[in-house]
This record gives sequence, C-alpha cells and structure tokens, in this order.
Amino acid sequence: MPGWKPAGMASVMRIGIGVFIAGLVLAAAAFAQPSSVAELRRGFENPPDDARIMMRWWWFGPAVTKPELEREMRLMKAGGIGGFEVQPVYPLQLDGNLPYLSPAFLDDLTFVGEKARELGMRLDLTLCSGWPYGGPHTPIELASAKLRVDRSGDPKIGPGEKLITQQTVNGVTLSFISSRTGQKVKRAAVGAEGYVLDHYSRAAIENHLKYVGEPLLKALAKTPPYAVFSDSLEVYGADWTPNFLEEFRRRRGYDLTPYLAALAMDIGPKTADIRHDWGETLTELADENYLTPIREWAAQHGTRFRSQTYGIPPVTLSSNALVDLPEGEGWRWRQFSATRWASSASHLYGRPVTSSETWTWLHSPVFRATPLDMKAEADLHFLEGVNQMVGHGWPYSSPEAGEPGWHFYAAAVFNQHNPWWIAMPDITRYLQRVSWLLRQGKPANDVSVYLPTDDAWAGFTLGHDSVNQAMDRLLGPDLIPQILDAGYNFDFIDDAAIGKVGVPYRIVVLPHFKRMPAGTKAKLDAFQRAGGHVVEDGADLGARLKAVLPPDLAAAPEIGFVHRKLPFAEVYFVANTSNHAVKTRAAFRVSGMKGQAWNPVTGEVVPGDGSELDLAPYESRVFVFSRAASPYGQAKGLSHLLADLGSEWRWPDEYFSGTQTYEKTVAVPATGREFYLSFGEGTPVTTDERRAGNSFRAMLESPVREAAVVYVNGKRAGAVWCAPYEVNITPFVKAGENQIRIVVANLAINELAKLPRLDYTALIAKYGRRFDDQDFDKIRPEPAGIRGDVKLISR
Repeated sequence: MPGWKPAGMASVMRIGIGVFIAGLVLAAAAFAQPSSVAELRRGFENPPDDARIMMRWWWFGPAVTKPELEREMRLMKAGGIGGFEVQPVYPLQLDGNLPYLSPAFLDDLTFVGEKARELGMRLDLTLCSGWPYGGPHTPIELASAKLRVDRSGDPKIGPGEKLITQQTVNGVTLSFISSRTGQKVKRAAVGAEGYVLDHYSRAAIENHLKYVGEPLLKALAKTPPYAVFSDSLEVYGADWTPNFLEEFRRRRGYDLTPYLAALAMDIGPKTADIRHDWGETLTELADENYLTPIREWAAQHGTRFRSQTYGIPPVTLSSNALVDLPEGEGWRWRQFSATRWASSASHLYGRPVTSSETWTWLHSPVFRATPLDMKAEADLHFLEGVNQMVGHGWPYSSPEAGEPGWHFYAAAVFNQHNPWWIAMPDITRYLQRVSWLLRQGKPANDVSVYLPTDDAWAGFTLGHDSVNQAMDRLLGPDLIPQILDAGYNFDFIDDAAIGKVGVPYRIVVLPHFKRMPAGTKAKLDAFQRAGGHVVEDGADLGARLKAVLPPDLAAAPEIGFVHRKLPFAEVYFVANTSNHAVKTRAAFRVSGMKGQAWNPVTGEVVPGDGSELDLAPYESRVFVFSRAASPYGQAKGLSHLLADLGSEWRWPDEYFSGTQTYEKTVAVPATGREFYLSFGEGTPVTTDERRAGNSFRAMLESPVREAAVVYVNGKRAGAVWCAPYEVNITPFVKAGENQIRIVVANLAINELAKLPRLDYTALIAKYGRRFDDQDFDKIRPEPAGIRGDVKLISR
C-alpha cells in the first residue's frame, strides 16, 4: 500500500478483554428482535416504551418540591417522553435552594426514583452537579492538572504545584511545573462548587465516587437508576498529572524529563515522537483511571455507565469500549462529529443503542425552537447512527416563576410552557418510532473511515490535547462529503478497534496520514488479502469507491440514509435534509426483493416502492425490502380541491403566546377517495442573522406557526407540525356536513419578548456569575397562527 508508514513509537491501546466480552453479552441480551416483516410492521406502528425519547431534567438550585416534581414527570409521560436524566445546576432564585447532597435534596431524589418506577419511566442520574466531575470534596491535590512552563527563571510555586526541573533551551531558562488548571465545576448547584477533579488520577475519581456517588445511589437504593452519566469531557487544559513522569517511564520505556521542552516547542526531529508518546500516555491514564473505575463502580451498584466519551482528556473512539452506553453530541452529519464517533464505537463493540445529547443550542435564543427544528436536527442524529434521543432539555420550573417559566441558559425548552406542546405526543411518537426501528437487525455500513489517532497524539501541544477535536483537521473537509455523495453511509474505525475486532467492513478509507502502528498495517494487509478494499483519500474518492462496490443508495446529495440488515428484510431510513422538496430516482442496492414505503410520522404504509423518492422539505421515509413485501402503489394520487377554507385566520396580537381555536363547517361528498386538510407549503429561509455558530435550525418557516391539532366532528384527527403540512381526515369524515376545529399554537418567545429583561444582579451578588443567558438580545416576537390558505382536498 503506497505511502504507508508505521509509527515508530506507537502501540495499540489496550482494552480489557473482560470489559469487551461483558459488552457483547450486554448487547446480545438487550432486545428481542422481530422475526418477520409482519412483526416489524407491528413494532413500527406501536413501538415499545423503551424507545421513547428522554430529557435532561435541570433542577435549578436545586429548588424543587415534590408536588411539582411529580407534576412534571406526569407531563413528560403524557407528552410521550419515556424518562429523564436528573442534572442539578445553578440557582435561579435567591432563597429556598437545597444544598446539593443535603438530606432534603436526597429525599427528593428518593421520591423521584419511587415515582419513576410507579410511572414506568427511566431514570438516569448525573454523578455530579453541572460538569465535569468535581466539587467541594475535591482538594487541590486531586484537582485537574496541567504542565506549566515558566520562562522567568524564578517561578512562583503555588498551592498544588511542584517544580519538576529547569532546562536552558536556546538561551532561555524553562521551568517545568506540575501545576493545576484551576478549573471549577461548570454551572454548579448550591453546595456543589469546587475544583474539577484530575481525570488521570484513580484516587481522584474514587474520592468523587465516595463523597458524591455513594450518597446519590444510597438515596436510590430501592430504585437504582437505569444508568449513571458522565457529560462531555471539557477539562480544559488538562494535560498532566502529578505522577505522570513515573507512569510515562513505565509505559513508554524511557524518561520524559530530558525531553519536556518538546511539549512546549519544536526541538527538532524527535518532537512529534515525544508528543505522540505523551498523548498516548494521557489516553491510557484517562481510560484506566477515569472510565474503567466508573464502569466497575456502576456495575457493583446494579446500574450502567452512560458516557459522552470525547473531548479532554484525550479519550479515543475505542475508549467507548469501556462504557456501557456510548453517547454522542452534534448534528453536523457531513463532517467529523462526536455523534458518529459514538455510534461507530457501538457498532464495533456490540452496543445496540447509541444515545445522543440532542438539540443542544437548538434555534437560539430560548423558546425560539419549533417542532420542525426538532425533527430536522433529530433526523441528522439518526443519519449518524443514533437510536436514543436525550433531549437538551427540560427545565424544572417553580410554579411561582409564572410563564414562560425557568429556562437553561443555552438550550431550547421542551416542556408544557411552550404552547406547541399540544403537538408533543405526535413529535415524540415519530422519534420513538424511528429510534425503535434503527435498533432492529444490524448496521449495514459498508465503508469505514480510518482515524489516524497516532497523528492526533503527535500533534498535541500544551493545553490542546483532544483526539476527536484533531480529526476535522486530519480528515480534511472533503473526505466525508465525497463518501456520502457517492451513496454510502459509514463508520469510523481506529487502531484499537482494528486490533480487537478486526475490520468488519467491505471498504476502509484512509485519509492522508503520517503514522500507523505496525499491527494496524498488518491487519489491513490481511484484510485486503481476504478480499477487502483499502481506498486512499483523494479528489476522485467517490468514483473509486463506486469502482469497487455499487452505492448502497444512489440518490440526490440532499438525501441521507441509514441501512439496517435483518434476516428477512433490508430496512432503510431515508431523510431529506434540505429546505426544499426533492424528487429523484433512487437505486437501492437490493436484489430479488420488493420494496414498501412506511411513513414514520403516521406509522402508515404509503405509496412508493423505493424506485423513486418524492420528499417534502425535511420529510423522511422508511423503505422495507423483502420477499414478502407488497408494494402499495408508486406515487401519490392526483389531488382535487373540494373546498377552500380561506386565509382569514386572525391571531390575537404579536405578543400573545398560547393557542387559538378556529372552526369551520365543510361539505364532503360520498366518494371512495381519501380526504386531506392541507395547510400549504412552508417558506424557505436563506439566512438567519441570529443563528449562532453551534446553533441548528430548520431553514424553513411553516405555514402553521408553529403547530396545529385538527379535530373532525369532535375527534382528534392529527397534528400539523412538519412537512407535508396536511392531515388525513378520511377516517373521521362523513358524507355531508362536517365540523372542522383547528387548534393552533405558537412559541412562548412572543410572551417573553414583552416582559422586562431578567435582572440577575442580586443572584450574582449572592452566588457569583454562574451563567449568561445566550442571545437574549435577539429575542423578538415571531409570526403566529395559520399563515395561508387551508384547503380540503381529495386524493
């Protein structure tokens, strides 16, 4: 293979065989699988509760009461939400905050555990307040650490610091100091303030589990959480630990001390090799002294370990083998993302479920996110391999807070304070249906993209030591779009996975790289000899992929897909990721099978056999290919206008947030056709000056701002919240006169826009500045109500 160069000082990361086998056993026992298309269809129509979305439940202060906790849990369940993750965070009121881990707080947690079991809801628990792990129990000696380089020649040594050595380089005296980052827990609750712990120190995490984990799990002794949770690793600047030199010598076989300058500057040809070994050692320490102890502790306490395993410290893709439930974050499906990183690890290490922190920063500012925003972003997570949504999130809100209630500083709100909550059961049913479907069978990605972890380590500098954050640069901007546009979905793979499970793909794509462990090269050579294909990145990557394997789905580039393989069927989830309709020929790589189209919003079988895609903006479809499937037509029938219900739909005023009801009487003829209430098409948005860098929004405005529920002759016929904006009312109409009632709901931001800006002066004076509301300068009332003609059509 031309251009391959084994890394001179690399070794494949070790993964405990016991942990690996335990993961496979967990995966095998996780879910009963359907045995026929008929069973798959029944599950799709009525998916089980364990596929429901969850919510991150922020307890502000914490200032919670049992009546309100129970009320909100019952609201979640009624809205189709299957569970929650408790995360206590910063206070929003001056008084009445229960100190974190106080008896009163733990009693409330016990109550929630008991109530969750009674309601049949899943309870997960963050093992801290805010993130990352740490708090008042973390002394400076166990706090997150860094290597500090002082160039003064006379360094001041502070608490928790120790001078390692002094070296003169190019006439400058460098003092190398084992230091501390000084980082405090982010968004901490009252009583949870303190240092972030050292993630390379087993003593630090054991101390945390003793003082935080044990009281929490004792409070839930009778109702253990489904999982304990570690949020994204944001331990900024953590690149050292006090015993690092000893660990480095033991693992790498030489003393790092004479080469410490290579971590701060270029000392010549050895620089990259030394940084590589430094990075690899940091990864091993995080795996062994953070992830492994938490998983072992969770198992001892009868629960699981769910983890966002990316960031700093420099965990790798295969570090996810050390957790029970990998979780991702991020919607950018056409570039490197932590979401696909997590799902790839799940596929490689036999984890049937990959969750994602979904809707982080969705359509900022707060209360601006719409149901369509939810779907459009969720579909991108599905395309990256996710099959469990953890919404970000649900703010607990004191009844005394009024409307629109409390909110998290940087997130959307998915509770009943949003008027469009009336459509929430329909939204969550869609998400539940797709999540369940994408757990069936096995992933069928043909392509894997090799992650050059050794190059990431070799590129570390002090304070910048993240493997996943290096991958955008190492993979480049074009590799992933070329694979997707050529008609393939894919996973990532790294050296440790290749060493442990081999290469369970038909193609490995190699980005431009400098280093590769000799063991990986040998495995890839064997993979090729056995008939696998190794394809190097380049301008014609897509064409070269097609030369060795036909596309899995050839369609327009706006179309994304996920392919799942079952013993009796090939299942594809297909989504239009754009704000315009897409009508295109489609070529699925299936043979000897018939296709059937299923609508994941309604659960119905719909026209279409897979030979053509006709999708509205942000619409999705499921195609099931089997020898048993019976196609239900090829395309939608022609539509005929029966009645125009008009366009005069008045909204109270621009600052009104709530629901408005409209009623009409329409005549329906006695025919054998189907009847739909159509609200028209959405309006594409080309720019949004308020869109923050990490904020996602659907670039389409609905003809119904933002959701509607339709009743026909007193019965609920359906909801309007995504394209195509229509409701099939056939089962509810009768020949002759029919009463149509439309309940329309808008955003809570309209009411928020007329209120005085929140004044946190007293709160900051008492508790310090723990947050800043995001984009509050961009709050304004949004258009509301029905924005066009509503028509009764037959088809």
